[in-house]
Formats: sequence, C-alpha cells, structure tokens
Amino acid sequence: MRQYRDYKAVFAGIPKPFAYVDLDLLAENIRQIAARAGGKRIRIASKSLRCVDLMKRIMNADNLFQGVMCYSPLEALYLADRGFDDLLIGYPACEPEQLARIGRYAKEGKQMTLMVDSAAHVELIEAAAEREGVCIPVCIDIDMSLDVPGLHFGVWRSPLRSLEAVADLMRLIAASKRVRLEGIMDYEAQIAGVGDRMPGQRLKNTVVHWLKRRSAREVRERRAHAVQLAGELGQPLRFVNGGGTGSLQTTALEPAVTEVTAGSGFYAPALFDYYRDFRLLPAAGYAVEIVRRPRYDLYTCAGGGYIASGSAGREKLPSPYLPAGAELLPLEGAGEVQTPVRYRGDEPLELGDPIFMRHAKAGELCERFDRLLLVSQGRIVGEARTYRGDGQCFL
Repeated sequence: MRQYRDYKAVFAGIPKPFAYVDLDLLAENIRQIAARAGGKRIRIASKSLRCVDLMKRIMNADNLFQGVMCYSPLEALYLADRGFDDLLIGYPACEPEQLARIGRYAKEGKQMTLMVDSAAHVELIEAAAEREGVCIPVCIDIDMSLDVPGLHFGVWRSPLRSLEAVADLMRLIAASKRVRLEGIMDYEAQIAGVGDRMPGQRLKNTVVHWLKRRSAREVRERRAHAVQLAGELGQPLRFVNGGGTGSLQTTALEPAVTEVTAGSGFYAPALFDYYRDFRLLPAAGYAVEIVRRPRYDLYTCAGGGYIASGSAGREKLPSPYLPAGAELLPLEGAGEVQTPVRYRGDEPLELGDPIFMRHAKAGELCERFDRLLLVSQGRIVGEARTYRGDGQCFL
C-alpha cells in the first residue's frame, strides 16, 4: 500500500490537478489478470484504458495479451494507424462513411471485426463491403442477461436471446458474399460489472452473489450451445469472446471460450474494491489541490467532480484515497469546481497540498486529463498521453 507522504513527495512541484499511473502496481495487476485467465488469450478493453502507450505496455507484458476490444469504429481506425491489429469493435457501427473506411482497411489486410446483433447490421455492412469490393468479418453479440421473476439481471445490449434468433442471423451471414462470421461475443455484464461486497448492503450483496453464481451456470450452457450451433451450421469461428475483469475466474473455465476481455482491472478503480473473489491494486488516480479550509476538519479542493457513467448513485462518485481517512461529504459529494473533504487524521494538511482521489470506474478518468504521469520506485519516470492528449474524442 502506498502512503500519502510518499506520493506527496513524488509529485512535489507538479501543478494540480493531475492524473497518474503507478507502474509498479500496474505490473502486479497485469500479473494477476494473466494468472486469472487460466491460459486463455486476453483481449484488452480500450474503453477502460484510453492510452496508447499503456495499452502497448500491457501487450508487451505477456504473450497472453493479444488483440483489442474497441468501443468506437473511429477509435479502431486510430489504433490501426498506430500499429495495433486484431481489433474487435465491441459495439455496432451504422455510419456509412465509417463502415466504408473499415472496408478499405480490410482490403489492405488489417484484422478489424465489426459487431452485429441483427439483420439490419448485416445489411448495412454488406452494402459498404459491396461498394468497397471487399469481405468484412463480423462477430455476433449474444445477450447473456439472466431473467428471473420481476428482475432483468444484466444490461440491455443485444436482442439475441434465443438459439433460434442466433441461428437465423448465422444463416443470413452464411448466405452473404461480403460478410464473414469470425466470432461470437457473449458479455456477462451482470457478473463482470457488478460488485457483491458493497459497504452497508449486506442483504443486497447476498442476493447479488447468489444471482451471479446462478447466472454463471446459465451463461456457460448458453455459450456452449451457441458455439455448437455455429459448427452445425458450418460457420467456423476464429474466436469466442467472453467476460470482463470481474468474471475472469468463471469465464476462463469454460471450454467454449477461446479468449477473455479485461480492461478496468489494470487501473483497478474504486468499484473493484467491492468484489468478493479477487483484490487488485489501485494503480491509477488523480490529485486535486486544497484551496480552502472552512472548518478545522474540512478541506475544500478545486474541482475533482469526475463522476463515473451508469445509473446515478453514491458508488459512482470518486473516492478520496490518500491521506487514509479522508471522505466526501454525503450532502455535497464531488463537485465541478470544488470538492470538500472531511479529514481528521494525523497528516498535517495545508493550502496547496494534494488530496489523492480514485475514480469509481476506469475509462472516463482519461477523458479529463491529457496525460498520465508514470511513477515507479518512488519517482516520476515519464508520462503517457491519453486519447485526449492525442487530440482524440471518440464518444
């Protein structure tokens, strides 16, 4: 664990706010994620990283890391220009010009796969591929949510919820001369993205843990049936993708899965503190500056209100990290221009001192900063530009 005094000394003289990545903690998270993958190939999720230099660092850390799960067609094109290959675009693309550019990349031999979950997606891609005179590979996104009486446990993504619907789409792709089936993706968001150790929610944690275990059994069966169906329909698959950082321990055990996805776990934002089955290290964070002291135990910082995406709730707020014992005020939270923090610890705090924060999720942090300061062995060893620092804004 890092200490406030250590980081304060490392970043002395650096104007605040700033974001950083502790490379030593990142290396340990990389090691843990590789170990939990059980020998399966790991596709890194760019949505959670948004930094070319760090993505390359992870890729070079272990041969298990191969390929990227992108969140935007334009982002995939951008990464292709920077030497990345085997780019799976995790969300459907409908913009004709973007599809045309991807078609031209496919003509040049780039490995770029588009996501589909409906006949309409296939038709759009087919039209673009026909204009470019190329065959474009696609991946079918199958819904893996769990439906129990009165509850949809999962996220609303793909409409493909039955084998019959999957079979119909596979047959449509098989009949096309311009679209080729490359893979299946089944993202069990209700397992990978939901914590089951939330503070002060004992009953809910018990229910979520039970739902996750039940869902894992059902996901395993549905995924195996989908892969079997592809074989029966004469559709060989290059990959079967599943999971996320929060579900590696279950997804990697499935024989049908050829690769797992991981992204947020490399930075280990605050929401990853609330999972029962694993512990990662807080490798990324940001610092805000104390500019007011309205009371003996209150320190008001400039800015800092970097809220995570998803449904609104206290768990989406950033968390004071160091000094230990600092906390947000329930009625004020983290603000756009100021964030008050309550602290009654032993560290002497003055105007101009930093409060180190952790973002609730991973990717959005890099949309706030143009660079990440890189720390190792108690000193700044470099910096890495984020997508924003590269002048990019994809979504």
